[in-house]
Amino acid sequence: MKIGILTGGGDVPGLNSCIKAVVKRATDEGHDILGIRRGWQGLLNYNPDDTDSFSKWLVDLDNEAVRTVDRTGGTFLHTSRINPGRVEPNNMPDFLENAESQPTKPQDCTAHILKTVEALEIDVLIPIGGDDTLNYAHRLHNEGVAVLAVPKTMDNDVYGTDYCIGFSTAITRSIDIIHNLRTSVGSHERIGVIELFGRNSGETSLIAAYLADVNRAVISEVPFDPEKLATLLLEDKRKNPSNYAILTISEGATMIGGKNMRYGQPAATSQKMSGIGAITGEAIKQITGEDIIYQQIAYLSRSGKPDAIDLMVGFNFANMAMDLISKKELGQMVAVKDGKYTSVPASILSEGIKRVDVDELYDVDAYRPKIRHVKEKPMFLY
Repeated sequence: MKIGILTGGGDVPGLNSCIKAVVKRATDEGHDILGIRRGWQGLLNYNPDDTDSFSKWLVDLDNEAVRTVDRTGGTFLHTSRINPGRVEPNNMPDFLENAESQPTKPQDCTAHILKTVEALEIDVLIPIGGDDTLNYAHRLHNEGVAVLAVPKTMDNDVYGTDYCIGFSTAITRSIDIIHNLRTSVGSHERIGVIELFGRNSGETSLIAAYLADVNRAVISEVPFDPEKLATLLLEDKRKNPSNYAILTISEGATMIGGKNMRYGQPAATSQKMSGIGAITGEAIKQITGEDIIYQQIAYLSRSGKPDAIDLMVGFNFANMAMDLISKKELGQMVAVKDGKYTSVPASILSEGIKRVDVDELYDVDAYRPKIRHVKEKPMFLY
């Protein structure tokens, strides 16, 4: 068979190990592997009628090509956030543009993607990505393309799996940065506000706060009162012999009714909602009079080589994907459920949004993790 593989959305540590394991296994079994550059953008921009298009958007993979890639983070195939089902006019390839119509709204280029998959003679497609990447993969499956999906996201928020490639390393990076920031926050006797990724799920803020033992944690699932939060942090600061306090906050966090406008939070008009940490820091400063150190960790938490868990999950997801392909069990997503590797129908991606179990894991009044009883719970407290 010819197997196509791509990485879409944000990069995370562990992608390269997954790609390497797929290539090694496929090569051993006599299959050809085609690397698709820049996620779905590679298939969108590949022009079957242009011979020079191949080298820019595609690459043949073998064991030599992936020999050392698992030692670094990111994805050597590169990535993009292009979704061929809704391509903005400025992202349309020249050869697909219709000079007469000049579209001004997103276009569905799925017909071209199907043509490209057929022209490249791809038998099975392995997309590695988050919700957006994998939901489009499921659409292709419904259009007749053989697909085997692999979940990755540092937010750990892909619905249908308890774990996604990248989450463990993101937490490890966040803890290291939080502890390092204690030296500056403590030296200046301030309140530290640390913004972490997490648009829909606050798991990164919750788990990082729990393991780094910070004072308060705001998560995406629970709107917060800035006045109440500021009062709690001021109390934490006064009780600390070093006279400082630290807060973690998810990028998708929101203030309760109307207070977002009072403190200048921008309307959530797009999926990218970064900056709530800065706004919250300014609110805390206005309320308490205390100076703030604000740090948006952002890409630092997804940079660098993967930790052992993400190496392991990357390798194991790849081998499980190849097992499913060998059995012709397609239209599936590899997953972890209840601490065990498994697979689920890719259709599950559209059935819900993965969120923190607030009742079990979060104190909504104190704005902090509430983790006491862990017997029978999964290792990562999903």
